[in-house]
Amino acid sequence: MTAVVAVDLGKTGCRAVLWRGAESSPSVSSVAGAPGLAAPDGVAAARAAVRAAVEPLLRERGGARPEAVLVGAAGAASAPAASRALASALLEDLPVDDAAVTSDAVTAHAGALGGRAGVVLAIGTGSVAVGIGADGTYARVDGWGPLLGDDGSGARIGTAGLRAALRAHDGRGPATALLDAATRLFGDPERLPATVGGDGNPARTAASFAPEVARAADAGDAVASAIVREAAADLAETALAAAGRIVSDGGPLPLAVTGGLTGLGPALTAPLTAALTGSGLPVRLTSALGDPLDGARLLAVDRSTPHARLVVRVHRTAATPLPPAPANPPARA
Repeated sequence: MTAVVAVDLGKTGCRAVLWRGAESSPSVSSVAGAPGLAAPDGVAAARAAVRAAVEPLLRERGGARPEAVLVGAAGAASAPAASRALASALLEDLPVDDAAVTSDAVTAHAGALGGRAGVVLAIGTGSVAVGIGADGTYARVDGWGPLLGDDGSGARIGTAGLRAALRAHDGRGPATALLDAATRLFGDPERLPATVGGDGNPARTAASFAPEVARAADAGDAVASAIVREAAADLAETALAAAGRIVSDGGPLPLAVTGGLTGLGPALTAPLTAALTGSGLPVRLTSALGDPLDGARLLAVDRSTPHARLVVRVHRTAATPLPPAPANPPARA
């Protein structure tokens, strides 16, 4: 049975599994994420995150050497050269014969729809919709990062919430519970800009405030409610734009919503569902069959899906020797 490593590398977290077949119960190794392949030093940060997540799995006893690793990485869609550089670097780091990199949105699509046609709206720190049609047509909508896009994402919701908190602090905007929430989470509002930018990943830090915005909206805060409703409208627009650019097989296109932002609950999901189902476009909301790790595993072992041309693959040659296996940690006394 083929053993493969599947990796879901986002801006907030990086998860990896070593999959040995249908009967296996792979454990998940989780570490901090990376800013994205398109970011400065994005390849180095991604390489470090993948190694940190994968090496503990390779030290597990009784595990066969994996044949391949496939990484779904944030930012890969707009950085094909960086994707190839990361794949080549992973051949130097890991004892695999094939290394592959694609967008985390592509692995989310493959996992959610089982490798079939349809639309997947992936929402987390960032946001992107990927549509793959029955004839292989491909559409990617948004995913342009927190500065130029990612409308409706956790980073955008959190940023809007923090901006509203500072406006209330200044007396330039309406009173809102978001000011107290921001103070509890980040401390003195006067130091908020430095705090948000202090860890080198302001999008991730801003996104950590999105749950507070949703909680305030659930509690009836008008400012927070308006922020979440606008985000839902932006996300619906993104998903429907992808649906309009691909070809169905004659029936409604399956549309699944995935990602950590779905955990915000009805404050976001209720207006998003209403916007999608009331659009008049032939889409059918469906539950996701699996997550991005399932999609990465599927694409690692199956090259016949419509996603195949979106994956950058590098194969080990005789000139690329296998790296040494990670050393086992010392036994505990």
